[in-house]
Amino acid sequence: MKSGRYIGVMSGTSLDGVDVVLAAIDERMVAQQASYSHPMPVQLKKDILGMCQGQQTSLSAVGRLDAQLGSLFGEAVQQLLKQTGVSSNQITAIGCHGQTVWHEPEGETRFSMQLGDNNRVAALTNITTVGDFRRRDMAYGGQGAPLVPAFHQALLAHPTERRMVLNVGGIANLSLLLPGAPVRGFDTGPGNMLLDAWVWRHRSQPYDKDGLWAMEGRVCLPLLQQMLSDPYFALPAPKSTGREYFNIGWLEAQLSPYPGLIAVDVMTTLVELTATTICEQVLLAGGCERLLVCGGGARNPLLMARMSALLPGIEVATTDNFGVSGDDMEALAFAWLAFRTLSGLPGNLPSVTGASCETLLGGIYPVLPLSRN
Repeated sequence: MKSGRYIGVMSGTSLDGVDVVLAAIDERMVAQQASYSHPMPVQLKKDILGMCQGQQTSLSAVGRLDAQLGSLFGEAVQQLLKQTGVSSNQITAIGCHGQTVWHEPEGETRFSMQLGDNNRVAALTNITTVGDFRRRDMAYGGQGAPLVPAFHQALLAHPTERRMVLNVGGIANLSLLLPGAPVRGFDTGPGNMLLDAWVWRHRSQPYDKDGLWAMEGRVCLPLLQQMLSDPYFALPAPKSTGREYFNIGWLEAQLSPYPGLIAVDVMTTLVELTATTICEQVLLAGGCERLLVCGGGARNPLLMARMSALLPGIEVATTDNFGVSGDDMEALAFAWLAFRTLSGLPGNLPSVTGASCETLLGGIYPVLPLSRN
């Protein structure tokens, strides 16, 4: 076992920053020691959005963005080390997810592309880096996502209590931790992604803080029903999705029959879409005793209230109440996956991704011992 101190780096579909966490990890525990959120430069966010929704691009643009993101992730790790006073030679490895710019889990040639040059991360930090976690699972026929259910199982599963863990980032994903059954998990659909795009367009804000704007509007039921008819929501698991599918273009197409809708009512309806698509999947899976929520959506009181209302008899709570920071969950997961890789342990769950077998995940970008100081 490659026990030690690990750093996890996560930049998700919300594009609201780079989450970095420091944790001590062995086969029995994951003990978070520090966390840091590194800002995402506005121009870099625009460049990512200018590429990840199917727009035409060039190899030059892809290469530049890959290098810039690698430098950004390395700088984020450096800032965490500076704030904590920890030196690079005290860290076993970094687990760096990278920034997803395209995820295509179906079809003859399925693939997933994350940018952020891990060579640069390793060079800037002098720390062995593990990255490119998704594609090995896909090579064995899996979706390559979601990968966090294995981590949810390790930290939050209960021997007798039916639990589900919900991560509401840009996309929402659900992990089913049901005693006596294989762990299952899948993306339910949009989480914060459409909400953030809409509030940015109409209020020039990166997100609707505390759901206050959405609380002012009303749900448009015809629009909600139309959005719920999208084929993705009826697909069986395993399934995963991303910004290349649920983006502002998708929303504009849904809105075209309703030209008179006011912006705030669209916002409220989008919250209801996220809540409804999540809760339908919880109930279709047989329900649970506790739904543990993490990610940015856990801080949206309207979304949390709507899920509680749609799931009577189920406790809807944040993972913070159960000892795991909801803000840092995904970054912690990739620190843990780096530990699994360096320990020679599989990181995927075929019952989640649909892969034909368990496998090691990720590529390792080592540094020479003499270069670590």
